[in-house]
Amino acid sequence: MSNQKILNIDSLSLQELDTDAELIPLMTPEDEEEMNNEQLPADLPILPLRNMVLFPGVVIPITAGRDKSIKLINDANNGSKIIGVVAQKDENIEEPAAGDVHPIGTVARILRVLKMPDGNTTVILQGKKRFEIDRVTTEQPYLKATIKEVHESRPERADVEFATIIESIKELAIQIIKESPNIPTEATFAIKNIESDSFLVNFVSSNMNLTVKEKQELLAKNDLKDRALETLRYMNLELQKLELKNDIQSKVRFDLDQQQREYFLHQQMKTIQEELGGVSHDQEIEEMRQKGKLKKWNDKTKLQFEKELAKLQRMNPQAADYGTQRNYLELLLDLPWNVYSKDNFDLKRAERILNRDHFGLEDVKQRIIEYLAVLKLRNDMKSPILCLYGPPGVGKTSIGKSVAEALGREYIRISLGGLRDEAEIRGHRKTYIGAMPGRIIQSIKKAGTSNPVFVLDEIDKLSISNQGDPSSALLEVLDPEQNKEFYDNFLELGFDLSKVMFIATSNNMGSVQPALRDRMEIITMTGYTIEEKIEIAKRHLLPKQIKEHGLTDKDVAIGKRQLERIVTGYTRESGVRGLEKQIAKAVRNVAKSIALGEDYNIKLTDADITKILGVPKMERDKYENTDVAGVVTGLAWTSVGGDILYIESILSKGKGHMSMTGNLGTVMKESATIALEYIKSNAEVLGIDPDMINHYNVHIHVPEGATPKDGPSAGVAMLTSLVSSFRQKKVKKHLAMSGEITLRGRVLPVGGIKEKILAAKRANIREIILCEENRRDVDEINQDYLKGLTFHYVKNVSEVIEHAISHEDAIYAKRFKLQTKQIMEDKK
Repeated sequence: MSNQKILNIDSLSLQELDTDAELIPLMTPEDEEEMNNEQLPADLPILPLRNMVLFPGVVIPITAGRDKSIKLINDANNGSKIIGVVAQKDENIEEPAAGDVHPIGTVARILRVLKMPDGNTTVILQGKKRFEIDRVTTEQPYLKATIKEVHESRPERADVEFATIIESIKELAIQIIKESPNIPTEATFAIKNIESDSFLVNFVSSNMNLTVKEKQELLAKNDLKDRALETLRYMNLELQKLELKNDIQSKVRFDLDQQQREYFLHQQMKTIQEELGGVSHDQEIEEMRQKGKLKKWNDKTKLQFEKELAKLQRMNPQAADYGTQRNYLELLLDLPWNVYSKDNFDLKRAERILNRDHFGLEDVKQRIIEYLAVLKLRNDMKSPILCLYGPPGVGKTSIGKSVAEALGREYIRISLGGLRDEAEIRGHRKTYIGAMPGRIIQSIKKAGTSNPVFVLDEIDKLSISNQGDPSSALLEVLDPEQNKEFYDNFLELGFDLSKVMFIATSNNMGSVQPALRDRMEIITMTGYTIEEKIEIAKRHLLPKQIKEHGLTDKDVAIGKRQLERIVTGYTRESGVRGLEKQIAKAVRNVAKSIALGEDYNIKLTDADITKILGVPKMERDKYENTDVAGVVTGLAWTSVGGDILYIESILSKGKGHMSMTGNLGTVMKESATIALEYIKSNAEVLGIDPDMINHYNVHIHVPEGATPKDGPSAGVAMLTSLVSSFRQKKVKKHLAMSGEITLRGRVLPVGGIKEKILAAKRANIREIILCEENRRDVDEINQDYLKGLTFHYVKNVSEVIEHAISHEDAIYAKRFKLQTKQIMEDKK
C-alpha cells in the first residue's frame, strides 16, 4: 500500500499539499446506501487522469495542470460539482480524445478547490458511483459524454467466504502498514474503522502500489466478491515484496552501520595519532608515494607499485590483509632496484687480500683472480657462479668474504643446510597468513645493492620434503640465462639477479642433483699439507685465539715444532677446525694459569703440549714394517683427507677358495676377486706355481674392521699382497701404492692424489706407485711438498710387481716352502 493519497494527473508532485485525516472519511453502510441511491445525471463533463484511477467512496486530491482540466474543474465547482473521472490509456497524451480514455470511470463530487502558491489548481474529489461512457458528445472546451450507470453485484450477507475474504483484506492491510516504513501507523485505525465492505475493497485497491492498468481492471469488475478476491491476491504479492525488501534493507543497513562505525572509529584513531605525533594512514600512504618517486623502477614495476598502493589506500587499516599489503609495499620500496655498488678491479689488491686471509689454496685464488680479470675487461659480464668443493674446514666459506672485500661488494651468506621448504627460496604467496619473501630476496634487501657476493653455504645438504624440493628452486637462481627475471612468489615481479656473484660451497658433489651441478663451475679445494697447517696456525689461528682469550703475544708463544706436534699428534683432518680447537685449549690453559697466578712457560714446550692436550692420539698412520709376506701399504682418500691402509693376505691349506674381512664394500671385494683371477691366469708369468694356487685358500684382511672401506684404489695393493704371499717375498720397505686394475693387467688412474701423497709423507713413506695418467695430478702439487718422495708411474701390473716385490724371502718363507713340498708329494 502507498501513502501517496495525493496523486497527480500531470505527473506533478503534490507533496506541498498539507492534508489532514479529515479528508479521508470512514464511510458507514448508511453513507454507502445514501450514495448508491443518488441519481446520476445523463450528461457529464469528463476529467481524464494521467496516472491514477478513482474508486467509489475514496477521497483523493489531484493537481490540474492542463488548461482544459482547470476550466472543467472551475465550471463544475461553480455548478453542480459533479464530474466524471476516467483514466487515460496512455499518460503521455497531452490532449486525450474520446478513444484515449477507458470507458469505465467513477462519478466524483468536488469537495474543495485550492489555489496553490505555484499557480496550480488542486481539487479534492470523492468518488460516488461507477459509470460507463455511452457516447462522447463534445471534445471542446473539454470532454463531455452521456453516461450510464454500471450496476455492481454483491454477495449475500450470509456468504461466509466473502466475509472471510473481507477479514483477510483487513488483516493483510494492517500487516502491510506495519511492514511499510512509508505508511504512518495511524492508517491502521482507518482500516479498523471502515464498516462498509465495498468501501474497504475500494479504499485498499486505490492505495495499493499497482499500475493504472491493474487498478482499472479492478474497477471494471462488476462482481464485488471477484474484485475483493483479486485485491487480496495483489495484497499478498505486495506483502511478500515488502518482507523481502525489508530483509534486504536490514542487511544493507547493518553493513552500512558497521562501515559507519568503523569509519568514525578510524577517524578518532587518526585524530589521536595526530595528537600523539604518530603517522596517520593517509600520511603513511603519502610517504610511500614520495619514496616511490625516488626509486629506479622500470615501467612494469612502477605500475605494480601504484596499483598496490591504491589498493592499500582503499583498505581499512583494521582489515586482516592490511598488514600483508603494507609489508609488500615496504618490500618494493626497500629492495635495491637497479642499485649497484661500484666494483674495485685492482687485481693486485685483490690478490693481497686473498693471500692475507688464506694460506695455500693457490689454484682457487688463481681462478678467482682470472674471473675478476674478465669482469674488469668486459665490465658487463654476467657474474660467474662458482662452487667451492672440498672437505670441511678448508676455508670455502671465508673465500667468499675475501672476494667481496676484494671487489668492494656487499657480502651475503645464507646456510642451506637442512633447508627443505621450497618457499624458503621462492617465498610464499601473499594469500597465506604470515606470507613473506624468500631468503634470496630478503638477503638482497638486507644487502642494499643488486650486485653483492652471495655465498650459498652447504648446497649439498639441501633436503626434499612434502613442501617441495629447494634444490630445484635454486635452478632458476643459479642460471645466468634465467635469473635476470627471478620470480619470487611474494614479490610477484621479476628481480634481476644476473649481477649477483654467487659462490656455493659443498662437501659432497654426489648429493647435488646433476642439473644444479651443471650450472656451476666446480673448483676443488683439497686439504692442507702439514706445512700449510703449521703456517695457518702460526699466521691466523694462534693470533686469533690469543686475542679471543684476552691475552697478548707477550703472554704465550707456540713454536713451529710444537705446532707440528699438535698437527700430527692431535688432529686428523683436511681442514684446520680441529687444529684451532687444540690451539684454543692450549691458550685457554695459559689464561687459567695467568688468572690463578701460577707459574708457566710463556713459550710452550713439547712437555707442556703433552701435559695440556694429553698423549698424542693420531699414531695409527705410522708406517709398519713389511717383513711378513702379503703386507702392502695402500693409499686411501677419506672425507677428512688422505690416509694409509694396510692390505694383508695369508694362505692356508685348502682348495683355492678366497675370503675377505675388514668391512669391505662391494667395489673393494670386486678388486680382490679381479686380482686373484689375474694371478690364476698369469701364474707362470708372475713366477707362481699354478698347482699351488689350487691347494691353498686365500684370506685378505684390511685392518680397522670397524671402519667401512670401499673403492677401486686398492686394486694394485691387493694384487701385490697376493703375489707376495704366493711367492713368499717381502714387499719393499717404505713403499705405498694406489691404483685400479683390470683383468687384462692394466693399471687405471684414481682420484684424491694430493691427499694420498700427504698421508704417505706423514707416514714416512719414501716411494709411491701410481698410474701413469696420475702424473699430471702430481705435477700440480707444490714441489716443496714432494721433497723426499720418489714416484713410480706404471701402466700395467707387471711394472707394479717389478717395483714392489723385493728378492728377499719373507719371514716363514722356508717353512712355507716345506709345507708346499709336502702338499705336492701327498698329491702324487
